[in-house]
Amino acid sequence: MEKLNMQSGNVVQRNIDALAALFHNCLTERQIQIGGGKMRVERAIDFDKLRQELGDVLVEGNEERYQFTWPNKRDANRLANSRISATLRPVREDSVDFDTTQNLYIEGDNLDVLKLLRETYLGKVKMIYIDPPYNTGNDFVYEDDFAQTSDEYLANSGQYDEQGNRLVANTESNGRFHTDWLNMIYPRLKVARDLLADDGVIFISIDDNEQENLKKVCNEIFGNDFVELYIWDVREPGTLPKTAKNTVRKEHEYLVACFKSKKLLSKYRSQKYINADWTNPDNDPRGPWMSANISRGSEGSTGGSKSYIITNPAGISFDRDWAVSEEEYKQLLADNRIFFADNGRGVPRKKIFKTDYVESIQSSLFEGLKSSQSAATLIKSLLGAKCFDFPKPVELILRMLQISTRKDSMVLDFFSGSATTAHAVMQLNAEDGGNRKFIMVQLPEVTDEKSEARKAGYANICEIGKERIRRTGKKIKAEHPEAKDLDIGFRVLRLDSSNMEDVYYTPDKFDAANLFTMTDNVKIDRTEEDLLFQVMLEHDVPLSATIKKEQIAGKNVFIVADGHLIATFDKAINESTVTAIAKRKPNFFIMRDASAANDNVLDNFEQLFRQYSPDTICKIL
Repeated sequence: MEKLNMQSGNVVQRNIDALAALFHNCLTERQIQIGGGKMRVERAIDFDKLRQELGDVLVEGNEERYQFTWPNKRDANRLANSRISATLRPVREDSVDFDTTQNLYIEGDNLDVLKLLRETYLGKVKMIYIDPPYNTGNDFVYEDDFAQTSDEYLANSGQYDEQGNRLVANTESNGRFHTDWLNMIYPRLKVARDLLADDGVIFISIDDNEQENLKKVCNEIFGNDFVELYIWDVREPGTLPKTAKNTVRKEHEYLVACFKSKKLLSKYRSQKYINADWTNPDNDPRGPWMSANISRGSEGSTGGSKSYIITNPAGISFDRDWAVSEEEYKQLLADNRIFFADNGRGVPRKKIFKTDYVESIQSSLFEGLKSSQSAATLIKSLLGAKCFDFPKPVELILRMLQISTRKDSMVLDFFSGSATTAHAVMQLNAEDGGNRKFIMVQLPEVTDEKSEARKAGYANICEIGKERIRRTGKKIKAEHPEAKDLDIGFRVLRLDSSNMEDVYYTPDKFDAANLFTMTDNVKIDRTEEDLLFQVMLEHDVPLSATIKKEQIAGKNVFIVADGHLIATFDKAINESTVTAIAKRKPNFFIMRDASAANDNVLDNFEQLFRQYSPDTICKIL
């Protein structure tokens, strides 16, 4: 039986496989020493042969070329591809509707979390939104370089999480001001790209400090043709953006949009003419209306699909291109939605009623939305304290969701903060009957002791985000009683070290004396459900999948995703339990080798599955 790997996916090996498919003759093998004098053979790429295949298009050495680089960029790239031995542990007590929800809230360093999610959610996320630190000289950034001494660590560390991931103040006096920020964002965007669907998009909020650098990073990761820059007009009637004295008042921020393979955004529903001059000259029973142009210029017809002749009541014909097809025009005319100006002598125009929504194309300017001040006020009204100074407004995220997702899309935010994205997902689902799912990821940064958030009882940012989702979900459901199936729950998972002892990964480094002192390869503080979630990650099973716990032949057994995966970590498993499980014909069956009642069970394990379910993949840990 195959032994479980229990590590994050091997993206380097996946890249080798892709190259091998294109250039099979470049595939080779190499030996790697794994300790204790033992060697392992693994597949590799012969770069000399690859150079020959690429011929004269290769750029090497000191040959001049356009490039964007900074100190430690190569290390940041390696960091994105490196594997980790970590896991996500379920936290039922913090969750809402743990057994039925499709939403996830994950606590921990977002780079490690993204690596753990990469294989399971590869190409499945329709929209990613992040609001990373803006590099203002005050914010903390992740420090991913672990090559510091203890003294340096104590001197530089501002905060750190349970795994020792440091947060350091990136002040403008720091000579690596831009470098540190780039080394933080680069590997995270590289991994995030793998999670995006082919028609997916990632929106990134940013200000002037790193907008230029961020766009260059995105151009490199996604390709110049798949990156767009939008401007967010942060103004709102009655409010003014905060600004330092004697400077230009900043009334904008930026949104960098990165597309996986094609720039494709939908229209959004709006009442864009809400402030128009509404009249009702023909006493239309539908109420006040205005008219909008449907001509595509006043020149002659181009002969396209929307080129045809329209004759007004005065008998004047207009042969040109129109914004609607001829069939759509006939339907509008029959519905009394066409207006001819100048007493019937003018060109046709479309009647738009004050109560109508129109489908609008998003321009390069996001405007007419709420401000961060309004968003902060909203959070205070929900949580009873001013927990964030500059959160993003729900309306901004709603607009992104409207133009980039479908009703069943998956949405990810790995700088979750106050969980505005989760709020927006639930709000839009309630409004349009959608079933979008969200994944929020946030490092549990400790709140300042003097802050309103700490005084209100929120020890870290994760506590703020989770409580906002709880309260917002209840509020939205109360406001939309028709949305009976609205998912306002979330399954909380917490990043932690692997459930397995070190001996599981490097048995060759443990001598016989050490092995005899160890009775188990699983850490003593880990539960069966902890093991299950690491197994789910190993087998690319969504972390929101249904989980049922049953008794089979007297033993605890987990049934995941309606029997797609069955696992048991109970003790003294015998042939009766294995046989009963095999008869259910799961795609995967997992058990611990230490769970077997005796050696005969392990000996008969595969034979029983060959008899009752030969297609089941059986593994042990």
